[in-house]
Amino acid sequence: MGNPRDECPGRGQDRSASGPREDNTASVSDRLMSAATRLFAERGYERTSVREIVQAAGVTKGAMYHYFASKDDLLFAVYERVLAMQMRRLEEFASDEGPIAERLREAAADVVRTTVENLEDTVIFQRSLHMLSPERQNEVRKERRSYHERFREMIEEGQHSGVFRTDIPADIVVTQYFGAVHHLGMWYRPDGELSGAAVGDHFAHLLLNGLRP
Repeated sequence: MGNPRDECPGRGQDRSASGPREDNTASVSDRLMSAATRLFAERGYERTSVREIVQAAGVTKGAMYHYFASKDDLLFAVYERVLAMQMRRLEEFASDEGPIAERLREAAADVVRTTVENLEDTVIFQRSLHMLSPERQNEVRKERRSYHERFREMIEEGQHSGVFRTDIPADIVVTQYFGAVHHLGMWYRPDGELSGAAVGDHFAHLLLNGLRP
């Protein structure tokens, strides 16, 4: 799944005395992920080399290959990081006991805010998903689909309880909403007038207004 490997005896470890050694192994993968995300967003996945990534992260190639088997593995991990975080947060909103309208509003605003906070990941997703292997592409799409399905279940919960209108299928609502969310990377600018939280509030307000009976 592209996560750091805690146990990898002898695999890709750099034992040369001349290269930098990393004592804090947890920080190595974080630095690699951070450097790769920035470079992939700025230059594109295909124009970024492993050498550039490890130089930007301040580690050796051996250190990288200890955690990531390839550049493809690193790209997949970039996707997984935000998807996993957003899915975990959505599950918290969905499983809460508060009113469904409020929980959906918070979930809708949160996915916008966290997307903006990880805007480089969004740009990479749009530009480079096709660079992954077909198996990895399917896995990323499957995880994103799981997120959309959980979001749809919240809408259906509100429809079944009479809080939301029922004349528009929940699938259509989800498709429209996330069509807008997934395009944030094309127009949002961090130095603009609106923060990610403000944009999230506006998006959520429009969504809930459209769902009112």
